[in-house]
Amino acid sequence: MTRPHGRTWAMVLWVLLLGYFFANVEIQIEGAAGWAANLPTWRVEKHWLLDIFWGGRAMTGYHAWVFPFVALFFHFPAVFAGQWSWRIEARIIACIMLFWIAEDFLWFVLNPAYGIARFTPAQVPWHKHWIAFAPTDYWTMGAVAASLLWLSQRRPAVSRNEA
Repeated sequence: MTRPHGRTWAMVLWVLLLGYFFANVEIQIEGAAGWAANLPTWRVEKHWLLDIFWGGRAMTGYHAWVFPFVALFFHFPAVFAGQWSWRIEARIIACIMLFWIAEDFLWFVLNPAYGIARFTPAQVPWHKHWIAFAPTDYWTMGAVAASLLWLSQRRPAVSRNEA
């Protein structure tokens, strides 16, 4: 029988694999023009809500559809199994966050127009906020994802009446 932590690592590796494949899909769609810059889609470049919830990036029709699609896709196993709990939801949200971090980073690494050398604030204007060598989103979403995975692994507390 697989240990719970072993399943978690297998799940994380699977999410990274999904990020790899979707990064390649987006490279085919966007080419060198990241954040849907050249796609035939609507864009909202400036709005105070984008600064709060979107890291100052533009909201596009492409992203308005792809983000909920991915969220729904990650929820499919729970819906199909007919099982839901706060622990399952924590794990799903963690996986979604990890997916987007991996997908975004791999978009740069795998994209012939970029590569790791061009993964800098000067070369990536749509990531407006950076800490050290990575966009702020990677750090914040990574910390939240790790916390949610940790919480989803915790055993429920046993009340004194049940003990």
